Amino acid sequence: MSAQVIAARDGDEGAFGALFRAVQPGLLRYLGVLVGIEAEDVASETWLQIARDLRSFQGDFDGFRGWVATIGRNRALDLLRSRRRRPVSSVPVEDLLGDRPAADDTEGTVLSGLGTTAALALIAELPRDQAEAVLLRVVMDLDAQTAARVLGKRPGAVRMASHRGLRKLAKRLEEALRPAGTPTQSDRTTSPEKDSAPGVTPTKAPTLKGMR
Repeated sequence: MSAQVIAARDGDEGAFGALFRAVQPGLLRYLGVLVGIEAEDVASETWLQIARDLRSFQGDFDGFRGWVATIGRNRALDLLRSRRRRPVSSVPVEDLLGDRPAADDTEGTVLSGLGTTAALALIAELPRDQAEAVLLRVVMDLDAQTAARVLGKRPGAVRMASHRGLRKLAKRLEEALRPAGTPTQSDRTTSPEKDSAPGVTPTKAPTLKGMR
């Protein structure tokens, strides 16, 4: 897609449309966690700025996605500040997980067990730093360094927040899929007698001309 970035920067409408279709779904999901139902409006403002400033952009497709995420995040935070409310994903920070990465493929486990709507609903319940890290790393497919630039943090901090968020999502998914009445491990430990209890569609690609 890096060739499309260059072509779009030179005014190619088709290349710009291809970039939009490639990036818009992930952008909408990311913004949806930040601003909820206003994600479409914020995304539109984001693409207006992209169309206006694209000629000055320097970088490949990975850099372009990071640039889009940065613009979208700034627009979302501007909206939240103007209305003096917190991001949708802001909840009291919980530090329930250890610092060492899990040996299993947590990301694959979580994503394979969730549909898009369910995944975003669970991600929105995470602490904001974890929610944004998961969205940027997994949903928008940014590497740790690019995601760190978007968030203004160190890559290691973004990796850890993403890891913790995915671990927490995996735990919540396990709880959600457990049949009703099935005891947890702690239930079995404290009350053995309980063992017998019953059991986002991308819109039509805009054009450069329509945005200027």
